[in-house]
Amino acid sequence: MQTVLGVILLIAAVFLIVVIMLQEGKQQGVTSAISGGSSDTFLGKTKGGGKDQLLGKLTMWVAIVFAVIVFVIYIIQPDTAHVDTNAYFNELNDAGASSASAETDAAEAAVDAAIDEAEAAVDEAGDVDAEG
Repeated sequence: MQTVLGVILLIAAVFLIVVIMLQEGKQQGVTSAISGGSSDTFLGKTKGGGKDQLLGKLTMWVAIVFAVIVFVIYIIQPDTAHVDTNAYFNELNDAGASSASAETDAAEAAVDAAIDEAEAAVDEAGDVDAEG
């Protein structure tokens, strides 16, 4: 059911975009009045806009259908409030902590080895200075 409504919603969204892009701007009449153009047609003032009137009504009805479908999908969607998100994040945290502790142990061992090498080098340098 949700898949069918989702497909209808997607079609309605694309249709709304196309229909809105096909409509002419409302300011065309104002622009032609200022520039001296006439908005009257052979068919009269209101009959010439048949395409625009049709697209306007079509846009309104498809927008209503779009809104109703969104509302219906919201109503019938499964309730996700019972999902324990804390358990999910705790599992992720535990998995990350175990790999992080192994990385920390390896880093500490490398630092200890570097300190030992540095202390040995200092001791050797001190022995050389004491002899010389």
